[in-house]
Amino acid sequence: MVEAKRVQSVIGGEIMRFHHEIFKKVMEMYEVIIAIMSIGIVVRGLAPLITNKWFDPAVVVVDEALHYAIPILGGHHGANEMALQLFNSGIVHQSIITTATDATGAMNVESIARELDYSVTNRKSTNPINVQFLNEPVEVVRLEGPKIVIVDDNVAVLSKKSGRELILGIGARKGIPKDMVRDAVFCALHEIQASLDDVKTLATADIKSNEPGIFSAAEELGKPVALVPSSLINKMHVVTTSQAEKVGLIGVAEPSALALSNLQELVLKKTTYGKVTVAIAR
Repeated sequence: MVEAKRVQSVIGGEIMRFHHEIFKKVMEMYEVIIAIMSIGIVVRGLAPLITNKWFDPAVVVVDEALHYAIPILGGHHGANEMALQLFNSGIVHQSIITTATDATGAMNVESIARELDYSVTNRKSTNPINVQFLNEPVEVVRLEGPKIVIVDDNVAVLSKKSGRELILGIGARKGIPKDMVRDAVFCALHEIQASLDDVKTLATADIKSNEPGIFSAAEELGKPVALVPSSLINKMHVVTTSQAEKVGLIGVAEPSALALSNLQELVLKKTTYGKVTVAIAR
């Protein structure tokens, strides 16, 4: 715990104690994970949960003596950067980077996109291009439209990182703590393979204006909360029945999300996570 608090003092974040369900929980909740334990334990715990590098969180293993920081997942997606931050801040004695491009000082598609604040549209292209970066620089070309561009599989297309502008509708029982709201948000995003960067705002009914748990969770997530008037909520078309009918509303999570979305299209219908319901619209 002392080691974790030292890391937290520099990096921030939440400290969680190890238990048999910890890996599943943190994989759903966080975008960057620092595991202070044996790398073997981490590998065995994460192996059944890994999906792909674009969706899995970045994972850095740190030994309990705080000698080494070793990225084991998501090197190009935050793990290498975190390991170097741990080293540069004096938390560990050495960061061990094994990603070929970063280890040799070569560029990579993901880093270029991140520096430009763009996203990679055709993600499979990064593999052949990063291999090419190991041999020689790859030209970056900017095209201004209107144009139609046809590319091969070894040409990466970067687009402005405006996000998907998802609206997360939140419904919750009275007195809900912020941790439950936060966890529900991450679980919902996990289901549609989206990240917090894709979220524009959280939305809920105006009758939830006195629920500090929702607002505290939104503040922690760095997202605003929009209170949707009851009159607007009841004009929406929802696909799931709701207990909110008891207070004169057709629902909370689904209609709140739909009311503020551009396309008024649900990408996740109302789903219950404990005492919190989440619906996602775009």
